[in-house]
Amino acid sequence: MANLIVSTTNNNEPMNRSVNMVSKNMMTGKAVITEPMKNAVEIAIRAYDPCLSCATHALGKMPLDIKLYGPDDEELDHYKS
Repeated sequence: MANLIVSTTNNNEPMNRSVNMVSKNMMTGKAVITEPMKNAVEIAIRAYDPCLSCATHALGKMPLDIKLYGPDDEELDHYKS
């Protein structure tokens, strides 16, 4: 039996806020997900959960699923690694 305290669970809300803030700051006026935006989102996630990137290296790379929504909640772009 084990009682695990996982940083992903504890930091989920601040991690989501950081990803949202980074994404908004990285917007270039175009409704597309850019490579610098993907890198910044990954950095924001790793800041809260550094173990996540190492744990996913067994799969080859950190999996990202990013969806970009417009002001009317329409999906403008989608990236999935």
